[in-house]
Amino acid sequence: MNQHRRDRSGPMGVAVIGCGVISDQYLTTLTAFPDLRVLICADLDEERARAQAERYGVPASGGVAEALGHPDVELVVNLTVPAAHAEVARAAVAAGRHVWNEKPLTGDTDSARELLEAAAATGVRVGGAPDTFLGAGVQTSLRLIRQDAIGAPLSALSLMQTAGPESWHPSPEFLFRAGGGPLFDMGPYYLTALVNVFGPVHRVSAVATRSRERRVIGSGPRAGTDFEVTVPTHVSALLEFGGSRSATAVFSFESPQLRLGFVEITGMDATLVMPDPNHFDGATRIEDGGPSRQEKAAGAVAGRGIGVVDMARSIRAGVPHRASGELALHVLDVMEAISTAADASQPVVVESRCQAPEPLPEDWDPYAGTLIP
Repeated sequence: MNQHRRDRSGPMGVAVIGCGVISDQYLTTLTAFPDLRVLICADLDEERARAQAERYGVPASGGVAEALGHPDVELVVNLTVPAAHAEVARAAVAAGRHVWNEKPLTGDTDSARELLEAAAATGVRVGGAPDTFLGAGVQTSLRLIRQDAIGAPLSALSLMQTAGPESWHPSPEFLFRAGGGPLFDMGPYYLTALVNVFGPVHRVSAVATRSRERRVIGSGPRAGTDFEVTVPTHVSALLEFGGSRSATAVFSFESPQLRLGFVEITGMDATLVMPDPNHFDGATRIEDGGPSRQEKAAGAVAGRGIGVVDMARSIRAGVPHRASGELALHVLDVMEAISTAADASQPVVVESRCQAPEPLPEDWDPYAGTLIP
């Protein structure tokens, strides 16, 4: 491992690359966590990077080369559009930096595997969104399941239905191109939660449709502009796990009937309804035939970036981080298999495997300063 990196201690130096819409959520939290120091914001649009750096009190801004060349940056938070995830992450790894990628990990499983192999060879780590499963809501559900609150998990139902993000997103085109659509945009939240319950997916079957060839931007300065849709906008999938367990999942940008955050786990003794896996909070509901039981969320609710904190602390401690590249690769592999199964009208075996991480302790606090210089 790189001597410069191995001897580091204290808060971890971070570069944020990609200063679009999602960067506000990350920068709000990353700049507030004592175990991280955001040192530079970078973007192809360097003026946008400068504006974000000024807004969040980040000391430097520039392009990708400046971020990767910053001597105190150890971890790159890659918030570029999905099509650029692999290229930017590979450059970060080549520069000897750990890297956290927004979801999906890369555009396809081949490039994702190449990224993980390059990271292993270089001695750096890869992490990947979503980290919402580390929030108090889903973590409480996972702890309850591990504590046998519903008996052995048997099956699940997962629903994500909206009319589509073009009504509120000012530049939604990338969400309707390769790497987007309801499956690749929203699927990681739901599939990551399911993998945390059941372990890796073994086989999938699916159907997928696209109702319209073009959609219209509904907000922002380009409202009224139409754009091409190149990916399915409604996907129904059957997921098979080990031990004859299964889940049905729907991902749709075609439904005016809003259904967000529905993940229902049925066990031998009861059914557990998780809070929205795209959020960090929310109560867990348990149904066992009697009165409904609500379990208040316990744990961290800070927001996007808590996975980066867990990753930084784990790197310093020399232990595995929870939102790992292997988990993100497996979820990407599952989504790719769903897409292939829908195109081929036949089941597809998922080859990759991953380890479901242990739940966080209830008292885990991203705002605690644990990395002492």
